[in-house]
Amino acid sequence: MTYDLPQVRGRLTRHKPLSELTWLRVGGPADALFQPADEADLADFLAALDPKVPVFPMGVGSNLIVRDGGLRAVVIRLGRGFNTIAVDGNLVTAGAAALDAHVAKKAAEAGVDLTFLRTIPGSIGGAVRMNAGCYGSYVADVLVSARAVTRGGEIVTLTAPDLNFRYRQSDLPDGMVLIEATLQGAPGDPDALLARMEDQLRKRDESQPTKERSAGSTFRNPAGFSSTGRADDVHDLKAWKVIQDAGMRGARQGGAQMSEKHANFLINTGGATAADLEGLGEAVRKKVYQTSGITLEWEIMRVGEPEGGPAAE
Repeated sequence: MTYDLPQVRGRLTRHKPLSELTWLRVGGPADALFQPADEADLADFLAALDPKVPVFPMGVGSNLIVRDGGLRAVVIRLGRGFNTIAVDGNLVTAGAAALDAHVAKKAAEAGVDLTFLRTIPGSIGGAVRMNAGCYGSYVADVLVSARAVTRGGEIVTLTAPDLNFRYRQSDLPDGMVLIEATLQGAPGDPDALLARMEDQLRKRDESQPTKERSAGSTFRNPAGFSSTGRADDVHDLKAWKVIQDAGMRGARQGGAQMSEKHANFLINTGGATAADLEGLGEAVRKKVYQTSGITLEWEIMRVGEPEGGPAAE
């Protein structure tokens, strides 16, 4: 689809293949990709863009399947100018494009404990939007405030109540683009924090297919959670366990496979299409339901249109 697009100071590319920008390396083209020069460039662009044109903010593509037909929208991807990290006491302010791992390391070096972010793939914008968490800690626990640009081009400040955090979810309005977040961590000894993160990385590499082309955990754990995203221990089921019990560890479809190393990781073994990956995921969901009565919910976001057709439900 062709839109009239405003003039920008950043980079604007029409019909950009999104397979180049996702960790799974699949996906058709976006109508346009906009990489703003700075906050003002982003705000001016959104204010001038026809309100009917869909906008899709995209981080580093670490938790995303873009379908093979592509995305009928302007994709906004933040880069330089949006990845700064500053520490003031126990407050860490990071641009939305700053990688979670880099934020954790910079905080630790300054004696601030945000170590749970170290092994979470992706950037801070995505972490806020999805209330990312690990080792019992979640963004909801540490967010002081976030700054964002609305679909109409207004820069606003949001707090945790505004975002209504839940397990792997928030209420960020469609088209709103996060640009910065301020997080508050507990004080800690820098050497101890850095050592803890090294231990976390070692354990992750032992249990997860970190060298494979994946998008992290495929499905949410089927457990009870409180409104902040914390487990409430109603039942402690793990997605990998119910997938394994259903006989779907190592299952394949085309170039897609459920990892032999960790059954809840969907990987592109080489040459997979988005349809392969999503189709295998749906086959896993069906088999798990048949064998256990549990309905797995996707943790990976799936967007766009399948090849040759409208967007799948």
